Amino acid sequence: MGINHSRRNPKKPEIQEEIDKVAEKLEQEASEAAKKVASRIPVPCGYKILIALPQVDEMTEGGIIKATETKRIEEIGSVCGFVIKMGPDCYADKKRFPSGAYCKEGDWVMMRSYSGTRFAIDGEECRLINDDSVEGTVQDPRGIARV
Repeated sequence: MGINHSRRNPKKPEIQEEIDKVAEKLEQEASEAAKKVASRIPVPCGYKILIALPQVDEMTEGGIIKATETKRIEEIGSVCGFVIKMGPDCYADKKRFPSGAYCKEGDWVMMRSYSGTRFAIDGEECRLINDDSVEGTVQDPRGIARV
């Protein structure tokens, strides 16, 4: 008599079927939750760029816990952001942008602090900025702060 190496238990197929049903239901719920979050994320129009701001550190380099207001001020004044989505007209004007786009989706960019339309999704601040508000790109935004 050989050993059955399959994942299904041959003696209890109804248990495996129940496990499969639960797993499928969990996958559907996760997919629906992701769709709900995605439906709240705005699609940039025209020459706008959707930017997510990096999370602010909870502590100073010296180990002091930052006050909520301090973290909020740092977040609002952020000069770095992550490009989530770009509007269909971004960098389309070849006269204004003769060398092409300044950035692409997935880049970390530098911008003026307080620029753009500010809003929050589930407590996380985002911005819609103009394509010409991008002043540079960075590989790693950690440690970059407004002075």
